[in-house]
Amino acid sequence: MQSHSSHPRLSELIKKYSKSASALFQTFNDVTLVQKWTDIQVLELLKCGRGAIKGIRPSLTAGEPPSTCVVVPCGLTESLSTSWIRDAFDALDNQLADAPETLFVAICSEDSSIVYYKISKGITKPQV
Repeated sequence: MQSHSSHPRLSELIKKYSKSASALFQTFNDVTLVQKWTDIQVLELLKCGRGAIKGIRPSLTAGEPPSTCVVVPCGLTESLSTSWIRDAFDALDNQLADAPETLFVAICSEDSSIVYYKISKGITKPQV
């Protein structure tokens, strides 16, 4: 991990939150190298005890504009709760002027697979 080109951007949070370091590293590399997000910022979510990643996700379909997204990496064996998700939204509200109404939780496994869940603040009508 230390020899990878992304390590310097993550090293402070990797040292501080060693329990979630591999999920942060894996998710950061996925969104930057595979999904091609741009304008990446690494954020610290103190109450959640981990880092998060904010960036601009490219358009997925023709006519759709690029969107600003935030992803919070987690390990497969970690337990999440509604209060943990609320803490993540609160931390983003305090840090970002343009805090999102949705965020993605990246569930990372040891075999390098990642599943992204889109979480909305409050109750929202599902897309049809």
